[in-house]
Amino acid sequence: MTTQPESSTSTRPTGGDHPQDKARCREGLDPFFSSAHGFATDGKVHLNGNSLGPPRDGLTGELENVVHGQWSARQVQGWFRDGWLDLPRTIGDKLAALLGAAPGQIVVAGETTSTTLFNALIAACRLREDRPVLLVETSSFPTDLYIADSVARLLGRQVVTESGGGFDLFLQENGTRVAAAVAAPVDFRTGERRGIGPTTALCHAVGSISVWDLSHATGVLPVDLDANDVDLAVGCGYKYLGGGPGAPAFLYVPFRLQQAVDLPLSGWHGHARPFAMSPTFEPASGIDRGRTGTPPLLSLVALNHALDPLLHVGIHALHRRSRELAEFFLECLELSRPDLLEQLVSPRDADRRGGHLALRIPGAEGVEEALAERGVLVDSRPPDLVRFAFAPLYVTREQVRHAVHHLSDVVKEAR
Repeated sequence: MTTQPESSTSTRPTGGDHPQDKARCREGLDPFFSSAHGFATDGKVHLNGNSLGPPRDGLTGELENVVHGQWSARQVQGWFRDGWLDLPRTIGDKLAALLGAAPGQIVVAGETTSTTLFNALIAACRLREDRPVLLVETSSFPTDLYIADSVARLLGRQVVTESGGGFDLFLQENGTRVAAAVAAPVDFRTGERRGIGPTTALCHAVGSISVWDLSHATGVLPVDLDANDVDLAVGCGYKYLGGGPGAPAFLYVPFRLQQAVDLPLSGWHGHARPFAMSPTFEPASGIDRGRTGTPPLLSLVALNHALDPLLHVGIHALHRRSRELAEFFLECLELSRPDLLEQLVSPRDADRRGGHLALRIPGAEGVEEALAERGVLVDSRPPDLVRFAFAPLYVTREQVRHAVHHLSDVVKEAR
C-alpha cells in the first residue's frame, strides 16, 4: 500500500501562509492527490528523474495475466490472438496523443534509446547524402554525442558541436552543409528548454533534417510534433512515462517522410510481408518500417500499462501540474533556505524549463545518498548538480515540502 511521508516536527512559523499549511490545504482540493496513491512508492518521495519512477499498482497482475493467461495458455499463438504483434503500434498511437502527433507515426520497436537514435541519425543522413555535417548541441546527453560521433565515422561525416545560440547561428550561417541537426527540448542537466518549433523552422529554412531527443520531455511537456513539423524524433519509455527499467524507446516518423526514410536496421518485423520470409528486404509502407526484430513483450506490456493514467489526464494538465510542483518547491526554498535558492541553475521562468530543477550543491553525490537514506530520491549530475524531477501523477505538494525540509538538513549537516 502506498503511504505518505510523515510530516516534519521542526519548528516553523504558524499561520496559513506557510508552505506546509498551503500544501495540506491544496491537497484536499487537488484532483491529482488521489492518483499518487495508485503507485507503489514504498513511502518514499520520488523526485529522481534519472531513469525510474515507481510502478503503478496493478502492474504485477497485468504481467501475471500475460504470463499465465496468455503465454502459458496459448504460447506462440499469443502473438496473433492476444494482440502481441500489434503492441509496438498500439503503444505508438498512445504516445502520439501525448506528443501531439496523429496515429500511425510512432512505433515502439523494442529497441533502446541509443539504438533508436542511431537508426534515426543514419536515416537522416541518407535523406541528405550530399551534406557533410552532423550538428549536435554541446550540452546534449552523452549518448547523443556518442551516437552522432559513431554515425559520422561510419558515414564519413563531420560532427560539429555548438551550444545555445551558437547552435542556431551555425544553422543560419552554415545550414546548407548540415545533413541533420540533433537537439533536445529539455537540457538534461539544467532543465532549460529549447523551442522545438523555432529550431525546426531553422532546419527547414536551410534544408537540413531535424532530429529530436524527447527523453526528458515526453509525458511532462507538450512537444506538438505534427504542428511543429518535426522530421524525426526518438525518446525513452522510462523517466516520466514510468515504463520501468529498460523500457523500450519510440521512433517518430511523420507521414510525409515514411516512404522516403531509409532506416539502417532492417529487421524482419519491418518488412512489408514479414511472414513471407523473403531473402530481400522490402520496407513496410508505413511506420512499421521502423520495427526491427521480435519485440520484448513483457517490457511492452509494462510500458502500455504505465501510459493509461497519463492519457487519461492529458499532456497539458500533466504539464501544469509539474510546473505547480516545481514552483512550490522554489517557494519552500525561498522561505526556508534562500541561500539554496540562489544556487538554482535552472531558469527561474517556468516557461523556459522542463519538468525538473537543478541546484548547484558541493558534494552533490553525497547529498543524493544522504537524501536517499531519508526516503527522498533525487539524482546528481557531475560535478555539483542535484536534480529534482516533478512527475505529475505520483508527487504531492506535501512530499515536495518534505523533500525541501530534508534537503535543508542534509546540506546543513554537510557543512
